[in-house]
Amino acid sequence: MALRMQLRSSWQAPCRLTTGPRVTIPIPQWIRRYTTPTSSQRNKTAIVTGSARGIGKAIAIRLAQDGYDVCINDIQANKSGAENVVSEIKSMGQKAFPFLTDVSKLQEVEKMVEASVSELGPLNTMVANAGIAQVKAFLDLTEQDMKQMFEVNVFGVYNCYTAAAKQMIKQGGGGKLLAAASIVAFKPFALLGHYSASKWAVRGMTQAFAMEMASHKITVNAYAPGIVGTAMWDLIDEELGKKSGRKKGDTIKKYTSELIALGRTSVPEDVSKTVSFLCSPDSDYMTGQTIVVDGGII
Repeated sequence: MALRMQLRSSWQAPCRLTTGPRVTIPIPQWIRRYTTPTSSQRNKTAIVTGSARGIGKAIAIRLAQDGYDVCINDIQANKSGAENVVSEIKSMGQKAFPFLTDVSKLQEVEKMVEASVSELGPLNTMVANAGIAQVKAFLDLTEQDMKQMFEVNVFGVYNCYTAAAKQMIKQGGGGKLLAAASIVAFKPFALLGHYSASKWAVRGMTQAFAMEMASHKITVNAYAPGIVGTAMWDLIDEELGKKSGRKKGDTIKKYTSELIALGRTSVPEDVSKTVSFLCSPDSDYMTGQTIVVDGGII
């Protein structure tokens, strides 16, 4: 009993605390810092190369839907298409203008970046989408075939990356750099050897560029479409068909049924949805990636 009383008294003993001045500990204020502006920040702007038709057009339209003002780039031969895309974007209430130039020439790309900043404001996003393809066996390739493929598909991306990155660094607000790779950047196709090699180069350059741009809050990613119903794939289909004796359209049908898990040929909008994500703040923690959009080929 004595033990119980002793414990009971200890429980009931008054608590005597010394009082002193209250110290307020500041709570850290976490701020999300985006590499691209949110809707509450400044206007969003983008350059999309090769955007007069096909995947580039779909990307430009989607970015306009996302609230971007867009510089529409393509070559002189596609002038009317570029102007049509500009008109469509303006009808949506966004700013747009065409800039016709060859992305394989660095000085012209630098002028395009300057023009975009002048017309639309600080550059947030560069989508290096322009590219070419050619169906030809390696042993039949000429030196000019190889040069042209790499000048457009590799040097074109390099020119867009560097010119845009320098502008973004000067602005000091980070940004997004994107480029068009392909499924052949992961698994080459026969008779598309030099095209495949150029897209492997895009994938590798994107990874390396991402490492160097990280300190500037600039993310660098690529997207890799599969078999898409565009003018480029119409050409590939036709040329591959000649090699195998198939009619026009049969090669794409064969590849679609045998290679694509989802069982349908891709449309440009399949790709533009992924690019929209890569351009948005939702992808701010992604860099150096090449995202495959192929319906399950790779």
